Amino acid sequence: MSSTSTTVFIATPVEEELVQRIRESVSGVEVLYDASLLPSPQFPSDHVGDPGFRRDPDAQRRFDSWAERAEVTLGVPGDTPEGLRDLVARAGRLRWVHGTSAGAGELVRAAGLSAADLQRVTFTSSVGVHATQLAEWAMLGLLAFTKDLPRLQRDKAARRWEHYAVRELAGQRLLVVGLGHIGREVARCARALGMHVTGVRRTPREGDLDWVDRTASTAELVDVVPSADAVVLALPATVETRGMFTAELIDALPEHAVLVNVGRGSTIDEPALVAALRERRLAGAALDVAATEPLPPDSPLWDLDNVLLSPHTAALSTRENERIVELFCDNLRRLQNGEPLRNRVDTTLFY
Repeated sequence: MSSTSTTVFIATPVEEELVQRIRESVSGVEVLYDASLLPSPQFPSDHVGDPGFRRDPDAQRRFDSWAERAEVTLGVPGDTPEGLRDLVARAGRLRWVHGTSAGAGELVRAAGLSAADLQRVTFTSSVGVHATQLAEWAMLGLLAFTKDLPRLQRDKAARRWEHYAVRELAGQRLLVVGLGHIGREVARCARALGMHVTGVRRTPREGDLDWVDRTASTAELVDVVPSADAVVLALPATVETRGMFTAELIDALPEHAVLVNVGRGSTIDEPALVAALRERRLAGAALDVAATEPLPPDSPLWDLDNVLLSPHTAALSTRENERIVELFCDNLRRLQNGEPLRNRVDTTLFY
C-alpha cells in the first residue's frame, strides 16, 4: 500500500487536535473525520458516545460513503460487533482496523467474520495503553484491604475513634497472573512498594525477571497460590484462560489474602469467590470486571463489604485517546514502511 493512497477513516469520537496529529504523522495520508457524524462522548475518551444519537439520512449516506472508501480505520462504528461486521462488508478496500480497547479481539470474535475477511483485514488492539491506570487501580485494591478500608468506613459512620494495627504491603508476597503490559506494570508498582512479586504466564520468558522476583508457569499455579498474600489477575479472555483461577485455587489462598481482578471476569470461578468472601476466607476482593456485565442487580457482590467494585471502568483515563492515537500513529508509520504492526490480533485466539 503506497503512502500516497492510504485513506484513513476515523470511526470513533476523537479530539480534533488528535485528529490533526494523525494527519501530520505520515505524509500523503487522507484522513476522513467529522465529529458531527459521530455520537458525542459522555465522558473523556468515550468510544460509544450518546446512546440516543442518530444520523439523519444525509449524514448516514456520508458516513457510509466514507466507510466504503476506508483502507484503514481507527475505531469501530458504534464500538459493536455489528458495527465491525457492517464496516468489513461495506469497505472492499479495507486492510486494517485498529480497535480502541485492549480486548479488541473479543469484538472481532463476536463479529463472526468469514475466514476470507479475517485473512483480508488485519486487526490491532490498544493493548498496553491502559496499563498505567489499571496498575494504579490494582494498587488501590491491595491497599484498600491491607489498610482495612471497610473498617475505616464503618468507624467513620459510627463516629468511633479507636486505635488498632494493620498490615503492610511491604514484604508481602504478590502473585501476578498474566505478565502482559498490565501485569508487568502491576509488578513494577508492587515492587516499588516493597512487595515480593512472583509472575505467572503460560510460558515464562527471558526478560520477565526485569519486572518480577521469580516466574512460574500456569501449570504451577497450584504450587504458588498457597504462599501468596495477594493475587492480581491480569488475564485476557481466551479459551485457555476461561475459569483458570478455580475454586481449588481460591480455597488455597490464606485468609488474609486480597484478590484483585483487572483482566476479565471469565478467568475466575465467581461463585467460589463469592462463597469465600461471604465466609471471610479472604480479606477482600477488588474487581473491575465480572462474569456478567453489567453486573446483575441481584449479584451478591453488590452487598459484600469486603468487595471493592468498579464497573469495568478502571482502565478509562482522561489521557486514553492521546495514548491510543500515539499507538495508532506509530502503526500507521509502520504500515507505510512495510513493517509489522504492533498489537496484531491473533484471529485464532482472538487476542
